[in-house]
Amino acid sequence: MSEFPTAAHLAVTVSDLSVSVPWYEKLFGAKPVLDQDTGPFRHVVWALPGGFLYSLHGFTKDLAQPGPANEFRQGIDHLAFRVPSRAALEEWAEKLDELGIEHGNIVDADYGSGLAFRDPDNIQLEFFANPE
Repeated sequence: MSEFPTAAHLAVTVSDLSVSVPWYEKLFGAKPVLDQDTGPFRHVVWALPGGFLYSLHGFTKDLAQPGPANEFRQGIDHLAFRVPSRAALEEWAEKLDELGIEHGNIVDADYGSGLAFRDPDNIQLEFFANPE
């Protein structure tokens, strides 16, 4: 067997695509490459650098379950986007300020530094730099 493969995509279920799609367009600085209604759900997909696909899913009212995301429940705690350095985290903090996206302070640890923020459904995202 070959080495473990890299991640191909992440699908995130959101409560309101009309709110989340423009928020992610602003964050990614790009329009989605796919917006498709499959019947039970609609998915909107961005192609990020490196070929990684980030997808938002919105389910029909009969399938959707209410309540904000929470990293303390079972499921994904957060998704981190790799940046090259701590200085890049500082640049992203400024960019998030410009975009009007609230965020925490940069947190430094022995395993790296991170800058956390949340999407409209409270899903925790992070910019992360390995230790220099």
